[in-house]
Amino acid sequence: MNFFLELILLFLTSCVSSYLIMQFGIFGLKKAHILDHPERYPAEWKRAPAPYGIGIFVFLNFFILSLFVFTNIDLHSIWERKYYILLILATCIAIISFIDDLDTIDRSWFSVHPLIRLFFQIFIGAVIGITSIKISYMSNILGGFLPGKDIIELSQWAWHISDTFTIYWVPLIFTIIWYVLVFNSLNWSDGVPGLTWGLSVITLIIVAVLSIKLYLIDTSLASQENSKFVLRTLMILIPSVILLTYYDITRKGIMGDSGTMFLGFIIATLAIIAGGKIATASSVLGIYFIDAIYVIALRIYNWKNPLKWDKIHHLHYRLMQIGLNTTTIRSFIYTLAFFFWIAAIFLDRIGKVLLFLLIAIIVIFITKILTLKKEGK
Repeated sequence: MNFFLELILLFLTSCVSSYLIMQFGIFGLKKAHILDHPERYPAEWKRAPAPYGIGIFVFLNFFILSLFVFTNIDLHSIWERKYYILLILATCIAIISFIDDLDTIDRSWFSVHPLIRLFFQIFIGAVIGITSIKISYMSNILGGFLPGKDIIELSQWAWHISDTFTIYWVPLIFTIIWYVLVFNSLNWSDGVPGLTWGLSVITLIIVAVLSIKLYLIDTSLASQENSKFVLRTLMILIPSVILLTYYDITRKGIMGDSGTMFLGFIIATLAIIAGGKIATASSVLGIYFIDAIYVIALRIYNWKNPLKWDKIHHLHYRLMQIGLNTTTIRSFIYTLAFFFWIAAIFLDRIGKVLLFLLIAIIVIFITKILTLKKEGK
């Protein structure tokens, strides 16, 4: 079968399975009274309680379809190992996060402390970094000034434990930082209905477009297998993420951490696997990368717990404080993310650095700028 025809069929199959799993899942959550507390949301206290933690069904759809697809094709042993690593870790993330969701709505006997979540995120990054899925190189942003140094090989720094086992400690550190940053940036963006999932849809589509381009340009066996793996995964994921974005915006269900953490893991992993599309994924999620760093710095400066969630300092809450509604905030951040992606594609390395500086300025000062404009100054 033609590969692109296979992708279309896989996409359509995921559309149907996502809808059915979501419908049955929401019905089950309602029957089990696993519902949120709308009175805890200042702008939503009048609505009826909605099924909470529906993000777990995005994982469930991924688990079922990917298990069927990847066990029925001839995978190279390396890719088979990567797939099972991804599936096992994704399952652990989904289960632990769903327990945390139950605790959020007071339906769990125990809670997952923020420090435990952080250590778990570090553990996930460490497992990925020690295995063959890791950040093994990075582009040299000063490549224009240092000829012949366009790529910095991170794998040159290693601890040789034995003849058969080596820990590449610099890639390990970079990989852990990448996962922790993606996990928390996506998690903290979950303050406006549909915002997290909309950003995720944009990111996944971008990775898909770039993977198709790489598949068509680079015909080497390794690159082809790499692109096929990523594109099959994306065709399974994208329909369910789009569907859940709709449910989350309309409040027919609340995604919860089970969806956010699972999706953060998938995005972080695919960005590494898809030919090192970390910079491109960062251009979309960069708004909340900078927001996360900014909020952590503010909390530390004010002697507050940097891991504690609040409804004051994050970008979407600051935009609410100046009078913007959730639809406007969502559209504004989607648009910024889209234009940052377009800019990142056409900019060189120095341009991408300047782009992130621009993102930082916008994230930190946008509420001040909009306030002055509102006041006519």
